[in-house]
Amino acid sequence: MLRSLDNKRDSLILPSRVTSDVYRRVVKAYDLITRKVLVNQTDLLVSGFKNLEEEAKSLVFKYRQQIEDYIERHPSFVRAFYPLKRDPFAPGIVNSMIEAGSRANVGPMASVAGAIAEYVGLGLLPYSRDVIVENGGDVFVCSRVRREMLLLAESSDFTAMKIAIQPSPKPVGVCTSSGKLGHSLSYGRADAVMVVGPTASIADAAATGIANLIRSPSDIKKGLDRAQEIGVLGTLILIEDQMGAWGNIEFLN
Repeated sequence: MLRSLDNKRDSLILPSRVTSDVYRRVVKAYDLITRKVLVNQTDLLVSGFKNLEEEAKSLVFKYRQQIEDYIERHPSFVRAFYPLKRDPFAPGIVNSMIEAGSRANVGPMASVAGAIAEYVGLGLLPYSRDVIVENGGDVFVCSRVRREMLLLAESSDFTAMKIAIQPSPKPVGVCTSSGKLGHSLSYGRADAVMVVGPTASIADAAATGIANLIRSPSDIKKGLDRAQEIGVLGTLILIEDQMGAWGNIEFLN
């Protein structure tokens, strides 16, 4: 599906400069207790039915340490911009990154934000039935009720769009990559590529891989086809005044 700016259904009024704190206030889950968890460069927003700050902080330390220890033993891991082979001796989170990268044809570090959100989120599920972990715009969601999410693309003519995540006992990942904004490397020029995936690791790697393909509006179909090949649940591509969507993406008025 392609839609031009004239046909877009939703536009939110936001401050002229949208910081992470502004974004987080807009998308706050009011039925959950939300806490910011900051560990070195990892800056999470964690929501659950109870205060999960201490449990989340412990999990962040655990999984950051596993990744950092692996990088110390395998320095090429952090510099690889291509898929790597699974390592039977690597920690689970590292192999999730490797497998997600292989699936999306990118390096394993393309999924690091999603992987940390995912593993922290999974570790918090024993403490709360519903858990949402946001890591720099890459989100782990496990919710028995419908959740609304906001996609910000400040460089796009669409600016901001709301989507719905339907209730499910199984977690999903919702991750975004951009060729124009953010610190992540992208070979494309998309304003935003958002992916809903079966895991946050896969969604993060897929968003990067698809965004690499998008250099002009004519590449939108290529990106949507690639999303189906990777096997994600849905994707949304924004570039200039054009939009393409495929799969399990529900737009909100």
